[in-house]
Amino acid sequence: MFSSSDPDNPMGGLLGDLLKVIGSGPGAADSWFEAARTLAFGVATDGGEDENPDPLVRISFEELARVAELHVADATGIAPSAAGGGVSFEAVGPGQWSFRVLEAYRPVLKSMVEAQQQGAAAVPSSQDLSELDPDAAGGLGGLLGQFALTLGPVFLGMQFGSAAGHLARRAFGQYALPLPWPESATLLIVPGNVARFADDWSLPLQEVQLWVCLRELTMHAVLTRPAVRSSLATLLGDASAHAAAAQRSIVERLGDGLTDPAALEDALGDPEALLSDLISPEQRNISSALTAQTTAIGAYVDHITAGIAETLTSSPAALREAWYRYRIEEGKGEQAFAGLFGLDVGQEEVDRGRAFVSGVIERAGEDALARLWADELDLPTPAEVDAPGLWLARIGLLN
Repeated sequence: MFSSSDPDNPMGGLLGDLLKVIGSGPGAADSWFEAARTLAFGVATDGGEDENPDPLVRISFEELARVAELHVADATGIAPSAAGGGVSFEAVGPGQWSFRVLEAYRPVLKSMVEAQQQGAAAVPSSQDLSELDPDAAGGLGGLLGQFALTLGPVFLGMQFGSAAGHLARRAFGQYALPLPWPESATLLIVPGNVARFADDWSLPLQEVQLWVCLRELTMHAVLTRPAVRSSLATLLGDASAHAAAAQRSIVERLGDGLTDPAALEDALGDPEALLSDLISPEQRNISSALTAQTTAIGAYVDHITAGIAETLTSSPAALREAWYRYRIEEGKGEQAFAGLFGLDVGQEEVDRGRAFVSGVIERAGEDALARLWADELDLPTPAEVDAPGLWLARIGLLN
């Protein structure tokens, strides 16, 4: 037998002490979220202080937004009150943005954490961590099971935080990803990231700021449409539920392996097989549907933004090309955070969306694009994103 203070058993001592401190400390139930926030801020700010946006920059965005609102309403056909009327901009630094995105998706992330805890709870455990015997059934296995139950969520929270922090370093505004946020009349802007993008591409700062306003307002107009919001919310909920089930199954499998070293060795020796076995056909279908809808919406928003910029900026072609290049970069934040929901936002999807929009316009004209957000049933399926003619035929715009 050994105790948590036994110098001959440092593993038991270290894990036991960690479990006691984290499991009983203030706010222990939310330790995963605090870990996410801490890491997100550190990554977003590169370990330094957060940027403090100049109030004059916020005022500049507000002025540009008033111009952008009218153009977005005209181009989308959405009334000004829905497209942006009454919507204000809040300028934040990357660190603060990372906090806000974690808070926005906290309910979804929490479901994954709870699923992992449920899986860990099934691992053989011991009531007294100070009396664990590594040679006894449930001894070291119990300690590791408790480790997974208590510290597992913290590590999962750190995964969320890392993704959010990297995303914050590239986000121009609230809609770094084409996903709905909690309803609000305030949109987030990250002026420092916008300015760096303008400088990197030698573009006029005010024109880049206008582009960002146009894109954020257009995305906000589309994602707050009841049909779009309802469809994406359903798919996100389904995706997180299946991701949570996968998390639970992984922990349960590894937990079973604690009492069967051969099984544990097999599982850890082929992690790809372990993960692939846990992805059900239904989960793949949900991921495919969510990706298809966000791909089409993102391409629509880019198309509208570029069209308006043609008349309002001096270098629309340069802006459009710079934005495209920026989107297809291997952005660690976008891929990691989107991947939490089974969402693909890589170059293949960007190009797929552009081809869909072009195909719709070629076959049915510009006005046909407005049907994307008219009704929940009008949103395209994965097959229809690849073949826009199928989508137009299904909604009655193509004979």
